[in-house]
Amino acid sequence: MSTSDPTLRLVEPAATSPFERVGSRLLWLLGLGAFGLAWSITTVAAYLPPALDEFTESTTLIGAILAAEGVFAIFIPLLIGPLSDATVTPLGRRRPFMLLALGPMIATLAFLPFMPSLPAVAAVLFAFFFAYYIYEPPYRGLYPDCLPRDVFGRSQGVQHLYRGAALGGALVGGGFLLHVWEPFPFVLAAGVTGLACGLVILLVKEPEPRPVEVPRLLTIVATPMRIARRDKNVRRFLIANAAWEATFAGMRTFVVLYVIVGLDQPLYVSSVVLACVAGGYVVAAAVASRFGDMFGLGAVILGASVVYGFGLLGGGFATEWHWWFCGVIFLVSIAAGTVMTLAWGLLFKVMPASDRGAVSALALMTKGAGLLVGPLVVGAAIDIFKPYLESTDGYAVVWPTVAIPILAAIPLVVLLAEAERVRDRAARPA
Repeated sequence: MSTSDPTLRLVEPAATSPFERVGSRLLWLLGLGAFGLAWSITTVAAYLPPALDEFTESTTLIGAILAAEGVFAIFIPLLIGPLSDATVTPLGRRRPFMLLALGPMIATLAFLPFMPSLPAVAAVLFAFFFAYYIYEPPYRGLYPDCLPRDVFGRSQGVQHLYRGAALGGALVGGGFLLHVWEPFPFVLAAGVTGLACGLVILLVKEPEPRPVEVPRLLTIVATPMRIARRDKNVRRFLIANAAWEATFAGMRTFVVLYVIVGLDQPLYVSSVVLACVAGGYVVAAAVASRFGDMFGLGAVILGASVVYGFGLLGGGFATEWHWWFCGVIFLVSIAAGTVMTLAWGLLFKVMPASDRGAVSALALMTKGAGLLVGPLVVGAAIDIFKPYLESTDGYAVVWPTVAIPILAAIPLVVLLAEAERVRDRAARPA
């Protein structure tokens, strides 16, 4: 392309989707990326805080270091998402960025547990976040590129089956491997992430592009904000998604410390708790999309949000461990997994047909806002309430703190569910 050409070439998938040729196999191939990403970020979020606890006693500082992920999630997708819309290469438009990020993701995960000081750990962690958010926006964009509208819900169900399996493997397995060799969970995460995310690049073939003309780079970077201003359904989803991600990030950062410090339990109890969480997510991934197809994704998210929010709120009353908690944790995890499973499918249904990479970048940006706020607010709340909640060293405040965003997002889910019904009616053949 000539340097005098005033436009970049933005490509859209051709009319014939690869799903029509390979069927459900494509759903499982795409889901491998979610498996690798979930394994890596779960390992970091769950097992880095206990490691950081060796360098500092401040939960606010631990929360701030983990919350830095949000900064990368806010800014990097705003550039990478639109650029992946505008890229034309023999490998496709999404996969070149994913390939660029793969090596650094593997290397930083492997090196992370060997760092000798808090600044060194933070530096390697930030490098991991940088690579992670180069990979994820184009990976998300592959879904609407490669799949027809009527399998968006099912695709997210498959993706979250993988995520549930990754949560179980990383959380439960990591807890036991930590006793064998402290760096083991991180080294394993590097291998799993490299294999799973690499297979997506190798095996998923992007649709043939057809070119359209768009403004050059500065306008491309501004595209996500322009979409957010003009599309009320996108705005609603972005706010709700920030709330969901803030809750998820706050929980995953402090759940292990809550069990072993707040409830004074051995590490194996935290592994059991995390197994219940992973099991709930797997069940949600297996059944949520079927209910979503029957009743609508937004309607199912709405019902799950009520159980999720009030279930978390009740967690604040626990001051000592009881094994019957596992049943409650499992049920609330099903509700939480349902929200997270169907969220992106709902976005795919209400987003405009064009600028899919840019809208995916916006969603990741609000995920970044949640990641930035969640651990920082929860960590600060623990420090603030420690003198008042002595029986749990302040950790009981985790659960009401993370319940508030879920309950606050419910009115937005109601509006999104209605928008989904309108779009579905319009999409049906006359």
